[in-house]
Amino acid sequence: MRLSVVALALAGIHASSSWAIESFVVKDIKVEGIQRTEAGTVFSYLPIKVNDTLDDERATTAIKALYATGFFSDVRLEKEGDVLVVIVQERPAIAQIDINGAKELSKDSLKDGLKQIGLMEAKIYDKSALDKAEKEIKRQYVSRGYYSAEVTITVTPLERNRVSLTVNITEGEVAKIRDINIIGTKAFKEKDLLSLFELRTPGWFTWISSNDQYSKQKLTADLETLRSFYLNRGYLEFAVESTQVQITPDKQDIYITININEGPVYKVTDVKLAGELLVPEAELKRLITVKPGDTFSREKIVDSQKRISDRLSNDGYSFANVNPVPEIDREKQTAAFTFFVDPGRRVYVRRINISGNNRTRDEVIRREMRQFEGGWYSGDKIQRSKQRLDRTSFFDDVNIETPPVPGTTDQVDINITVKERQTGSITLGAGYSTSDKLVLSGSISQSNIFGSGNQLVLQVNSGSINKVYAVSFTNPYATTDGVSLGYDVYRRDVNATNLTGVAPYKTSTSGLGLRLGLPLNEEDFVNLGLGFEHTDVSVDFSDPLNPPPPQYVDFINIFGQKTNTVRTNAGWARDSRDSIFYPTKGRLQEVAAEAGTPPGDLKYYRLTYHQQYLYPAASWLTISLNGELGYANGYGNKPLPFFKNFYAGGVGSVRGFQTSSLGPRDVNGNALGGNKRITLNAEALLPLPGLKTDKSVRFSVFVDGGNVFGQDEKIRFGDLRYSTGVGVSWFSPVGPLKFNLGVPIKKKEGDKIERFQFQLGTVF
Repeated sequence: MRLSVVALALAGIHASSSWAIESFVVKDIKVEGIQRTEAGTVFSYLPIKVNDTLDDERATTAIKALYATGFFSDVRLEKEGDVLVVIVQERPAIAQIDINGAKELSKDSLKDGLKQIGLMEAKIYDKSALDKAEKEIKRQYVSRGYYSAEVTITVTPLERNRVSLTVNITEGEVAKIRDINIIGTKAFKEKDLLSLFELRTPGWFTWISSNDQYSKQKLTADLETLRSFYLNRGYLEFAVESTQVQITPDKQDIYITININEGPVYKVTDVKLAGELLVPEAELKRLITVKPGDTFSREKIVDSQKRISDRLSNDGYSFANVNPVPEIDREKQTAAFTFFVDPGRRVYVRRINISGNNRTRDEVIRREMRQFEGGWYSGDKIQRSKQRLDRTSFFDDVNIETPPVPGTTDQVDINITVKERQTGSITLGAGYSTSDKLVLSGSISQSNIFGSGNQLVLQVNSGSINKVYAVSFTNPYATTDGVSLGYDVYRRDVNATNLTGVAPYKTSTSGLGLRLGLPLNEEDFVNLGLGFEHTDVSVDFSDPLNPPPPQYVDFINIFGQKTNTVRTNAGWARDSRDSIFYPTKGRLQEVAAEAGTPPGDLKYYRLTYHQQYLYPAASWLTISLNGELGYANGYGNKPLPFFKNFYAGGVGSVRGFQTSSLGPRDVNGNALGGNKRITLNAEALLPLPGLKTDKSVRFSVFVDGGNVFGQDEKIRFGDLRYSTGVGVSWFSPVGPLKFNLGVPIKKKEGDKIERFQFQLGTVF
């Protein structure tokens, strides 16, 4: 005989027996009604074991425990003699989820949203989650501007206690911003103010940016931009009084109205310092960019506040508080500012903690640090440390935080978190460039050997123009002072007969060299090098109708086809860029000299000067200005070897013109190069849409100019060639990849044009 003990309603009302049960000792337990759930799972949640005594209280507790699992829609306990029978009815499982009508959002993203709610295939079906699911999907569509989107979810029962969910979506049309009105503007034209906004009415390119779709976050940012615009131009009492966002009944059009009060323009009458001035007042005043008589500018006030705080942080006062307090005279429309300085306690660094470096040794990171443990905190030293770590090229990202030490008021820790990039590679592959054509390459490269920071490169590169076989090793910290030491052994073959437009010749150079790098300070470096080269030169005399250029012939007559060169190098560089691979600000200046010296056969020198200036015009836009000058000649009554000439044209100089095609030519129209070179470049660098956080890809708009000039020619700016275009660069896993589309804007008859140029793979 079975005797029902307890039954609970699905609503989860607390269970209680409708009558008192005679307690008994459980000798066995059986489970009935399970289809997918294992009996062991039920036993693991059941708080009653064999030989336990079952009574009303324990029965109620047991049923509550099984309900709490969420696996069952009904639970009953029955007694068969001294056997406890657990009878359950399982909740159905979700067999599949189908999504119909989704175009704007991918099915995968929608399923991810459902998963967050608890609806996913193979999970227990929870009816209460359906309403949440519909709201979540609609929320995703509303965030994209689809205010009329409709979402319904249909549940279909299947065999074996399963269900199928079908999500039906009617997206409708995306709502567009039809008008943005600014009411109250007097000092500026409304169209000029609207040009500051990210949100805008539909235009030529808004289908890419989606800026014609309303977003509360974008509107908030635009209002802050508007507020900053006015506050930086003297409107101290500017206020946004109200904002109305209206959507039409058909949910297709959005109208935004912004009511503002400009207020008057304020002038600054006085600027003072007060508080505890631990730094000489005269020095702090030089840091204040707003002066008496200036029009009020919040930007200058904030900048001055930051400059003073940064200056104090360099002396260890990392928690300094600088508070600019205004004294406003509304009748005269003037304001005086007093910067109250509270330096707080002087802070020192307790410990430097490093994380994320799975391969790179701690010592490699610590040797780049300019802030030391136990020293006074310095914001400038911490910033320099971050820049030095960025410039090692070992890390994709370097993040430095300075949390205070718990329980202290004068200590901080420095937490350095790095994200390592792949610094080693074994490559067997092929590349292609418009200059070198097919390039077969194989290399083993490791710029961070065993996490030591040393670099080793074994390189084989085979192209129709350049072939390179090289081994190089560099220790950037051969001494504790940061003197670098490097060795090179190489063979380099150049076959200019395959370079269209260049007078043909072949050279095969074998050499070895020693390099030293000497740091003078944080930004200045001196490089010294000494090497020996043996060069075989080959010029084709077989075609009397196409003889080699006279300078090729003169070189062979003077030196023969085989030469030995003692090559010396010297250079100076000042580098203040914030990164090597993805620079956004700073400057690079380089002066380099190369010379062939006795007792070698070749006596020549080459001088180059290069400068790059990077200016962050916006958080997403960097302006890059580049210039390079080169001059070369022979000495000791020896000519400049023709294969040491400068060339211009193509990637790296003047894009849009064929590689190395500019400058003097022979009688056949082939480029000879020259001993003087000038190249200029202006470039706007910005991330690709959708890849703003990816620091390996960049889009650019450029203007190039340049040319090379022969021995008997003077540099004339009127002879420079110019081009403009767009480009994409990508530091891919197999090496740098560049695409450029250049259009000459100043050319001359006979110039060889090559509008599309690219490099794929690592070309050395």
